[in-house]
Amino acid sequence: MNPIFTNTGGLDKAVLNRYLALPQPDNKVMATYIWIDGTGENVRAKTRTLDQEPKSPADIPWWNFDGSSTGQAEGSNSDIYLKPVSIFNDPFMLGKNKLIMCETYKYNKEPTATNKRASCVEAMKAVADQYPWFGIEQE
Repeated sequence: MNPIFTNTGGLDKAVLNRYLALPQPDNKVMATYIWIDGTGENVRAKTRTLDQEPKSPADIPWWNFDGSSTGQAEGSNSDIYLKPVSIFNDPFMLGKNKLIMCETYKYNKEPTATNKRASCVEAMKAVADQYPWFGIEQE
């Protein structure tokens, strides 16, 4: 391996800090959409700039991407839609920037195979008056 690439740890942190410290306009928010990909195990993300700080998921537009690159769709009708469902302050980018947890939907607006949250929400609505208990056990 080229010795120039063997010890770049200090440089990487310095470069990262330089870019994290860049000024950001007060009226702009970076929203990082996060979702589970087609494997059901990996997390994906992409970021867009919003003109104002969102207060609820309804304030954030749906977004889309090519699901054939994440194992969530075939080549035809490969649009996958990201539906914002929860907002968190971004601990990495700081400021008003947000992490946006998303559900994924196919081109026809049906949940993708790895969108387990959509069916869970429906089940929870159906038993909202039952006060369900959950037990986690390792057997």
